[in-house]
Amino acid sequence: MRFYNNSHPYYCGIDLHSRLLYVCIIDSKGEVVAHKKIGASKDDLLLILEPYIGNVIVGVECMHCWYWVSDWCAELGIDFILGHALYMKAIHGGKTKNDKVDSFKITTLLRGGNFPIAYDYPSEMRAVRDLLRRRMKIVRHGAMLKGHVVNTNSQYNLPATELNLKNISARQKLREQYQDPIVQRNIDLDMALLDCYAKELAQVEWFIEKQAKNHNPVYLELLKTVPIIGKILSLTILYEIGDISRFESVQKFASYSRLVKCKAESAGKTYGTNGNKIGNAHLKWAFSEAAVLYLRGNDKARNYLNRLQKRMSKAKALSALAHKLGRCVYFMLKNKTVFDEQRFLKG
Repeated sequence: MRFYNNSHPYYCGIDLHSRLLYVCIIDSKGEVVAHKKIGASKDDLLLILEPYIGNVIVGVECMHCWYWVSDWCAELGIDFILGHALYMKAIHGGKTKNDKVDSFKITTLLRGGNFPIAYDYPSEMRAVRDLLRRRMKIVRHGAMLKGHVVNTNSQYNLPATELNLKNISARQKLREQYQDPIVQRNIDLDMALLDCYAKELAQVEWFIEKQAKNHNPVYLELLKTVPIIGKILSLTILYEIGDISRFESVQKFASYSRLVKCKAESAGKTYGTNGNKIGNAHLKWAFSEAAVLYLRGNDKARNYLNRLQKRMSKAKALSALAHKLGRCVYFMLKNKTVFDEQRFLKG
């Protein structure tokens, strides 16, 4: 975990909410020079910060509405840092908790060098990343709709359908499968939503890929040299990483991607693992999915997995393969090199 420890004449901590801000500003000696609740407005924020612009650093906790504060600070040339929400536990404890106290705690963490830094994702790529994440939620809901069809067949003791509901023709056939009109109407609702999702998602995927070719065409082409990383996985990895240079080492990248588990130790004793939910869940999914796809019809990959299983369980072997793919992608993007399968399986 990285902490911000640069010195400034003034430090500003903001307890951020959708409609309200509680702003606290202290000087380098720790004296409070401003502590006020304002509306979530650029004009109100400028009014309180204007006397200190050029000498102040602004810090906020990472929550859903930090985008506009980051962009506003960038426009005015104000130093801005984002606090890692899971590591800022110091602002959530104590006997008394309110917005005023929280803003003061954020500011003192900032001044004391104990402010945990999260990644201030570049504004030009931020909206596309959000759209890609939204696409994932829609795809998962589509999978739930397909699961409902399977469950309905089981309810009425019908044979399992062999239809691939990704295809329009398969969805059309299901509109005539059930004799009961009410049951059929239930399935028709699923099919209507799946038809809509199929049409919209195809357009969204085309749009996102077009943006990726403008944002980082080099990363996109390098990722596509990995045989099992197709369009969606490459886009997910590209936008969730942002800039590979922000990771000082492959170990930090693997930790961020949830590809390694950290030991919990105290007094020389190990108490298992810790922090398994800290990191980027989307990268964890992408590399885990890539590891499974890499084994399909690939005898060399399966032989490699079998070698791993001699030392560990199958689940741990798959995790090790995902970890290896993550490390490989890190060095590919870092060194601008293409995927070399022979070297990958040998290493």
